[in-house]
Amino acid sequence: MLTLLETLFDIIRLRKGPDAIPYSWLVCLITLTMWLVSGLIVTLLVEEISNVDYLVATFTGVAGLACYASIVVFANHTPRLLQTLTAILGCSAVINFLYVAGTVFLTPFLSKMITNLVVTLLSLWSIPVEGHIIARAIDRHWYVGIVAAIAVFLFQLYVYSLLAPPAPETATTTAQLSSQ
Repeated sequence: MLTLLETLFDIIRLRKGPDAIPYSWLVCLITLTMWLVSGLIVTLLVEEISNVDYLVATFTGVAGLACYASIVVFANHTPRLLQTLTAILGCSAVINFLYVAGTVFLTPFLSKMITNLVVTLLSLWSIPVEGHIIARAIDRHWYVGIVAAIAVFLFQLYVYSLLAPPAPETATTTAQLSSQ
């Protein structure tokens, strides 16, 4: 397990690719479990995130995985699919755990606004990480992976906006505007 975490950190730092992950359904299951648990922990510890947000985020995460899987398959690199999905799930889980750690440990020392900025930038690091993973999986230049990761991220934002319920303030404001 420690070797897997070290490998995931190396991938997050863009030093290794998904080929460093063992081709194993068990490892994929472990990273999937880590990903689900990390999302649950984020939901429980960050008060702005609700249970519905967790479900919607999980669905959009699965939609993103489907996009990445289709990229790997269409690029004729299907044998690398399991390792690629394992790397994406595992790196996302580690970044989620770092998000929680940053929120918990930085909040007492920094303002909430600065803490949110730091952890949001940390979360956005997943875009170049996923781009790196995809580029290495399909043997393309890093920029191709970044473009793919940005496209998948924008697709996920769109899906999230379709599924996420409006914030209570927005719903109230909309109701007030429509009554006028």
